[in-house]
Amino acid sequence: MRLKLFQYCLFFLGLTFFGLGNAIAVKVKYVGLHPWEVLNVALYQHFGLTIGTWGVICGLVLIIISFFVARNYISLGTILNALCIGPIMDFFLWLDILPKATNTWLDYLILLSGVVITGIGGGMYVAAGIGAGPRDGFMLSISDKTSLSVSQARMIVESFVLVIGFLLGGPVFIATFLYTFIQSPVFQRSLMLFKVFVEKVKVKKGETQERIA
Repeated sequence: MRLKLFQYCLFFLGLTFFGLGNAIAVKVKYVGLHPWEVLNVALYQHFGLTIGTWGVICGLVLIIISFFVARNYISLGTILNALCIGPIMDFFLWLDILPKATNTWLDYLILLSGVVITGIGGGMYVAAGIGAGPRDGFMLSISDKTSLSVSQARMIVESFVLVIGFLLGGPVFIATFLYTFIQSPVFQRSLMLFKVFVEKVKVKKGETQERIA
């Protein structure tokens, strides 16, 4: 029970970091955003609601598609991910405490901090073992049903999303094309670190149970 509680705490902490990182990036969106955020911002600019709400809607659409394509990639964590990150991001934006765009080189440092925080958060919630996010599950389901690797499926899907976001007037600029080169290594490092942490907690929990027995 305590192990599961720990996993959920790590999972929600990861979602919080992910939402915070996205919110920071959105504050300097003119230098470029991740393809999915480009789409969310474009939809917000055209149809209203909030950026986070469009993130939720897109996530739920991907879950529905994955349900018919490869539902084994859908879990409670996938649904929680789709429902929580958007509102968390909107909450940080609503607080209005994040650094604002200065229209100088400092904005690239602000964006970098957002990308790093997002990468750390992604590693945390995946390492928790509660379930992959809707976008990750969608990429895996596409990979399963085609001859594409997961990385190829991700490149094709995100390129398609980026084109739609760009055509709708979303913020595409230099940083958009740097996201993968920065966020992915941070994510991988964070995932490895927190996986080791989770495994240590599991081992400690097992040793405690053996002593009790």
